[in-house]
Amino acid sequence: MNRPTLLLLTALAPMAWGTTYLVTTELLPAGHPLLAGLLRALPAGLLAIAIGRTLPRGAWWGKAAVLGILNIGAFFALLFLAAERLPGGVAAAVAGVQPLIILGLGSLILKERIRPLTAAAAVAGTGGVALVVLGPAAELDLIGILAALGGITATAFGIILTKRWGRPSGVGPIAYAGWQLTAGGLFLLPLTLLLEGAPTTVDAGAVVGYIWLGTAGGLIAYTLWFRGIQQLPVAAPGLLALLSPVVATALGALVAGETFTPMQVVGLVLVLTALIAGQIFAQRTSDPSTPHAGETRADELIRR
Repeated sequence: MNRPTLLLLTALAPMAWGTTYLVTTELLPAGHPLLAGLLRALPAGLLAIAIGRTLPRGAWWGKAAVLGILNIGAFFALLFLAAERLPGGVAAAVAGVQPLIILGLGSLILKERIRPLTAAAAVAGTGGVALVVLGPAAELDLIGILAALGGITATAFGIILTKRWGRPSGVGPIAYAGWQLTAGGLFLLPLTLLLEGAPTTVDAGAVVGYIWLGTAGGLIAYTLWFRGIQQLPVAAPGLLALLSPVVATALGALVAGETFTPMQVVGLVLVLTALIAGQIFAQRTSDPSTPHAGETRADELIRR
C-alpha cells in the first residue's frame, strides 16, 4: 500500500471519532457516556475476534490488555471525567496537545529524533485546534484539565507501545484491533455498572447511534488506526488525530446550526496546513534511494 493511501485510510479513524459528540448529543440517552464507550468497544471487539478467529498467545495476553486499557479503557474513563467538568471545546483543545506528547514519548521510548519542522507542525496544529474549539466564555477546571491530559497521555503511550510492540506474526489487523477493543471494553464494564447503570429507555435513534459508534467509530476505525500506527512515522498519527475535534466542530456547524467565527476559520486553515506539512516533513526523513532509511528498530521489526 502506498503512503498517501495509508494516510487517507488512517485519517478516516479520527474523522469517524469526530462524529461522536454529535451522535452522543443528538441520539444517545443523556448521562451515560461510559455506556457509550462500553458499547463502542466490547461488542466490536468480540465481533472482531470472531472474524479474525485468533486469540492472543503467551506474552500477548498481557500486551493486549495493556494496549486495550491505554488506547480505549482508560482513555474513555478519563474522557468521561473531563466531559463532566469541562466544556467540550476546552476538552478538545487539551486533546490538541497530544502530537507534542507523542513526539516526546517517541524520542524517549522509540529513540526517534525530534525534527524541528515536525515539532513546529505539531505546535501549529495544537494552536489551530485551540482556535477552532475554544470560545471567549471557555471555563477551566483543574481536575477536568488533568483528566483530559491523563486521557490523551494514556492514548499517546498506547500509540507508542503499539508501534514498539508491533503486531504478532500471522495476526491480521481486525483480530489485533479486536484484542484491544475487548480489553478496553472489559475495563469499562465494571465502571459502567457501578457509576452509571443502564438507561431507563433506549429508542430507535439510540440504537442507531450505538451501532454507528460500535462499527464506524469502533471496529472499522480502530482497525485502520492501529494498522496506520504501525506503518507510519511516530509523529503522523498524533497529527492526524487533530482531525477529530475539527470534524466535530464542522459537524456542529453543518448539522446543529452552529456558526463559524473568523477565528475558527483561521484555526481550521492552521490545522490543515499543519497536517499536510507534518506529513511532508515526515516523508522527507527517508532517503528514497534506500527504502528503509530513517527506519527505527521498531519499524524494522514491524516490517519483518
